[in-house]
Amino acid sequence: MALSVFDLFKIGVGPSSSHTVAPMRAAYRFVEVLQQRRDLEKVKQIKIYLYGSLSSTGIGHATDKATLLGLMGNDPETINISASDLTLERDLKSKILKIAGIHPIPFDVNQDMLFIDEALPYHPNAMKIIALDQQDNEVYANTYYSIGGGFILDESHIDQGSFIEDKTQIPYPFQSAKELLALCKKHQCSISHLMLENEKSWRTETEIRAKIIEIWHVMQACIQSGLQHDGILAGGLNVKRRAKSIHQRLLRKEHTNLIATTFNAMEWVNLFALAVNEENAAGGRVVTAPTNGAAGIIPAVLSYYVNFSEDESEETIVKFFLSAAAVGILCKLNASISGAEVGCQGEVGSACAMASAGLAEILNGTPDQVEHAAEIGLEHNLGLTCDPVGGLVQIPCIERNAIAAVKAINAAQMALNGDGQHYVSLDKVIQTMKETGKDMSDKYKETSKGGLAVNSIEC
Repeated sequence: MALSVFDLFKIGVGPSSSHTVAPMRAAYRFVEVLQQRRDLEKVKQIKIYLYGSLSSTGIGHATDKATLLGLMGNDPETINISASDLTLERDLKSKILKIAGIHPIPFDVNQDMLFIDEALPYHPNAMKIIALDQQDNEVYANTYYSIGGGFILDESHIDQGSFIEDKTQIPYPFQSAKELLALCKKHQCSISHLMLENEKSWRTETEIRAKIIEIWHVMQACIQSGLQHDGILAGGLNVKRRAKSIHQRLLRKEHTNLIATTFNAMEWVNLFALAVNEENAAGGRVVTAPTNGAAGIIPAVLSYYVNFSEDESEETIVKFFLSAAAVGILCKLNASISGAEVGCQGEVGSACAMASAGLAEILNGTPDQVEHAAEIGLEHNLGLTCDPVGGLVQIPCIERNAIAAVKAINAAQMALNGDGQHYVSLDKVIQTMKETGKDMSDKYKETSKGGLAVNSIEC
């Protein structure tokens, strides 16, 4: 089983990696199979079934819209958001859906997309798509599982007993932080260097660096877009976008020649995270890091470093992402990054740990200090529930990213003030996250059936 840095960092659209990006990818893949089998013309009807968390919070997370856009031939990384939205709106009104953008079939979203209030055994995020011919015979069907961070599996992967389909042999395989640190010690190298050597199993070093920089540029563009927009986020909660007004206030504050105190720096970190997550909530283009719900933490922490150190060298950016990805891989392999599976500790907690590790790395931390930073970042998010109000990635998600970004910086600082030796290992904390997620009630795992989602409603 092998995971790449680009499995953790994927360009997509908001508001959710598991409920928006993954369903779009699954539907897009479904259509690809139809075309590969030369069965597209046979399809006269499509039925979609959404289960578990995809059903309970699917409307608020735009799962319905994303699935249909995928069936229309849109991939989350390359989709033209505004143009596709207009096309989908037109098709829904006419009750005609153009599969792959070329094959029209009758489609009534109220009858052909069903929200099932039950979970399938393998994972709480599940969807089934069935293509039928003129005589209602099955042309092709598949069940897909969204397992967090935009990852999707279908029934064939479940039958094979594997949740990672990539079997690439990497030079420095590791399944735990203990193994990762042992490899770094044996080869006298940093975590980022070891990760870079593993990444070369898929791409050249030039390609790796270029793709990481592309991801960083998309993150920066997302921040800038978030700083330019205001108004009310859609969904009915009347959540006001704040990043633009906060940015303007901070700019005015700069012109007073005040010293950039720690508190002022923290305000900028908050701002960067709010900008990303407001853009995500609005359905904009974001980078899954490792999920959309936690997409603001890593860009906020790296933007903090870049802005206050004035170091935006390629080497710095690449090292940050490679080290952060190493921690994300450990969380993915040994626990989960899915809010529907382990709660928000798997999303915001993992992102906080990743950002802590990345920052410690570029601040010249040793591998032991980088691991310690990740451990602190994750440990202090254990038990974090996923209870989005109204099923929307707005409350508490937007502010939660800002809080976790500041926490990640603090975790890195604490680790760098030590020698890397500490009582609880990152491996133990990841295992605790997994066990806590199993013990957590389903109402706190992205179903909007408990916690803030229930208590915030005014009677």
